[in-house]
Amino acid sequence: MPESAIWPGRALWIVAAITLARVVALWFNRTDLFVDESQYWLWGQNLDLGYYSKPPLIAWVIRAVTEIAGSDAPFWVRLPGPVFHGATALILGALAARLFPARAASWTAITYVTLPFASLGSLLISTDTIMAPFFAAALLFHFRTVESGRAGAAAATGITVGLAFLAKYAAVYFLVGAALAALFVPSARISARNALILIGAFALTVAPNALWNLANDLTTVEHTMDNVGWVRGESWLAGLNPAGLAEFFFSQFAVFGPVLFGALLVGYLRPGSDRMRALVLLSVPALVIVCVQALLDKAYANWAIATYFAGTLIVVPLLLNRAPRALWLSLAINGAVAVLLPLLTISAPAPMREGVPLLSRYLGRADLSREIITTAREAGTPTIVARDRDVLADLFYTGEASGLSVRAPRPADRPQSYYEQTYPLSDDAGQVLLVADRAPDCGAGPVSPLRLFDTAAGAYAGRDIAAYLVPAECANAQP
Repeated sequence: MPESAIWPGRALWIVAAITLARVVALWFNRTDLFVDESQYWLWGQNLDLGYYSKPPLIAWVIRAVTEIAGSDAPFWVRLPGPVFHGATALILGALAARLFPARAASWTAITYVTLPFASLGSLLISTDTIMAPFFAAALLFHFRTVESGRAGAAAATGITVGLAFLAKYAAVYFLVGAALAALFVPSARISARNALILIGAFALTVAPNALWNLANDLTTVEHTMDNVGWVRGESWLAGLNPAGLAEFFFSQFAVFGPVLFGALLVGYLRPGSDRMRALVLLSVPALVIVCVQALLDKAYANWAIATYFAGTLIVVPLLLNRAPRALWLSLAINGAVAVLLPLLTISAPAPMREGVPLLSRYLGRADLSREIITTAREAGTPTIVARDRDVLADLFYTGEASGLSVRAPRPADRPQSYYEQTYPLSDDAGQVLLVADRAPDCGAGPVSPLRLFDTAAGAYAGRDIAAYLVPAECANAQP
């Protein structure tokens, strides 16, 4: 079979078919927007150059899609997910075609699009997903720069790294990896001129967000430091967390797939060619740094996603050459996950375990918001107040057309959320509907609830959430 039939022909059709199937499944997805998804949507309603906890690109993308569609339905908010991962698969395949035979390119695209994190990222919109195609494009342009020495390729590398950075700050791992590759792999070096062009293009691309941070008391940086808890501590070594490190490390077998993550570790130890050594150095920094973070404090499973763009380019040629059956086994395992995950969202609230929906954390959010909105209207108050970030996120989304104001209690110190930063409650707002899981005390003992909400199933199961009619200054005074 001619190589052109393998790449891009066959791979293109397979990736397109998987992406289309995911879009169709997304249309029938019965889950509510998760707390982060609702927040990203809200950011998109207030376009800016930066936000409380993340850079701005995800908000811009969601706003663009919903404006074009003329709808804010969950389908449109999440639509970039499968499309961006499909694009990432093809970009990585194009890079593999430059570095390896066409068969490896085809396998790279198909392997990436069926990765567990790509399957999950095609169901839920996240900053990892928005970062993915730009990070992959940066890898492609970087290798073009290495091979051709062209200034245009260097500029394209800097711009795409910058766009990835505007999606998620973890894109900085690319610059760390490229620097390490240049240091330890002579054939992966670019000229000083091209390095300056790359850095300059990157700096110009991220400058608006950097200036926004400077003008807003380094809000996003402060939040990032809050997440990296040991930075705030008195001693980096005071509370080592080996259990957290183990949990994070073994979670990567689920993120990347059990066969592929095992193969990646082998690839790290035995890279072979200069090309593979460069890919290892472009892949490993994120994994190592997040492992250190997990040891010193905590780390979530998705924090090392930047590992797996170059990582896919390591494991596919490795398994094709040494263990092709393992690659097929990996495709079977990851493919099963890719089919199962959307089926779960379509069948929700089934299946259940001990009477609780398996996807409970993605259900019941909109129902609670609708009950809260109804209660506020019955009480005759135009303002709903909540401290809980989950409750606030969906109230803004579900209650967009309600005509009611949603507010967070005014922070006593530095805002701890986007809602406290942007939507603080004023003391002169009059009577407000406070939504909380414990009764407020306005000076005469606990206030009686107007309504107790049904939280028997879904995201709020087990919580006693109620609505209270109180003065705004009382809502602000609650701990």
